[in-house]
Amino acid sequence: MPAIVLIGAQWGDEGKGKVTDLLGERVDYVVRYQGGNNAGHTVITPDGQKYALHLLPSGVLTPGCVPVIGNGVVIDPKVLLTELDGLAARGVDASKLLISTDAHLIMPHHRALDRVVERYLGSSRIGTTGRGIGPAYGDKIARMGIRVQDLLDPGIFRKKLELVLREKNQILFKVYNRKPIDVDAVVEEYLGYAERLRPYIADTRLILGKALEADKTVLLEGAQATLLDVDHGTYPFVTSSNPTAGGACVGSGIPPTRISQVIGVIKAYTTRVGSGPFPTELFDSNGQHLLKIGGEYGTTTGRERRCGWFDAVVGRYSARVNGITDLVVTKLDVLSGLEKLPVCVAYEIDGERVDEMPMTQTAFHHAKPIYEELPGWDEDISKCRTEAELPENARRYIERIEELCGVRVSAVGVGPGRDENVVRHPLI
Repeated sequence: MPAIVLIGAQWGDEGKGKVTDLLGERVDYVVRYQGGNNAGHTVITPDGQKYALHLLPSGVLTPGCVPVIGNGVVIDPKVLLTELDGLAARGVDASKLLISTDAHLIMPHHRALDRVVERYLGSSRIGTTGRGIGPAYGDKIARMGIRVQDLLDPGIFRKKLELVLREKNQILFKVYNRKPIDVDAVVEEYLGYAERLRPYIADTRLILGKALEADKTVLLEGAQATLLDVDHGTYPFVTSSNPTAGGACVGSGIPPTRISQVIGVIKAYTTRVGSGPFPTELFDSNGQHLLKIGGEYGTTTGRERRCGWFDAVVGRYSARVNGITDLVVTKLDVLSGLEKLPVCVAYEIDGERVDEMPMTQTAFHHAKPIYEELPGWDEDISKCRTEAELPENARRYIERIEELCGVRVSAVGVGPGRDENVVRHPLI
């Protein structure tokens, strides 16, 4: 079987874990290919149990599925072990987990620098989670990173850490007036993590390659989403990695010729966390409705998400950049009870209509939404399981999203539960 890529088609928090459930037992491996514990998946099991995952791919909750943390992820080992312990306490077996030897580690100096730089930027801050993700990726590109495999060689680990802290401690102390980080304390802490992580560390590129050759199904799961991609998102208000479909190959070691399908997950409205432009953002009672009924609070940070109407310009852009073959529209139920549903079909920028994503950051900051208004519905749709059971206006809303984005909508989420979906076309 070829590989399948699962991506967020907006600014994140679209409900990607739901799709892993829709694919169910047909998935043999679920690979997290980028990001760190600045992201999160909220998954609700059939028995009503709610799980908040930060580093682990959502497949860890699917019996028989092998969860994989790929080389493109940056890992805070303490967070990962806490997450594993939390699952174990709830009876979830995560013993099949595989961690790439080439994934980079988030170190104490990364977290320290992330927090102090954000404070230093003041009103110009990016809105990071302060968890060290950006500095960890920065060191990776600067070839100063420390990888998972370094935990297996205490001598190499110490040598690399001493070299890195020679510079980082100077910055922390002389520039930001913070205490230097003690090498011995970090070595002791991280080598303690090494003993617990050792059984999971593997050559994941090789394992995944052999799995595909053996006709296994591999799902590549991105964190964050398209508009937060460091290259293709609303830079600089982005994450430090590539959540788009192209990043799946780099972050997993699976070649693009193996990928046959790209599933894009998109909310029936739009949200984003942190700073940056957001043309359809709402500041009225409708925005409060989306926030409260949608439970729009960050899985990782608990921050309120900014809420707005559906943005088809973003949808079209995401479909094109990722090569999306199927859309899954989530949280359609949140729109129940709203009389009118504006959909952004284009932008007005400096008096001119723009149908595609603006070319520059300046233009996007000045973009004003041009709306097309669709009628709403009052019915509770959470019990709907077929398209015919949806209210007529709900069907029309989905059909219009399909038309505007230029991609078929294969499934629709009508509630938070794993089984609360309407499947219009099989995903595999």
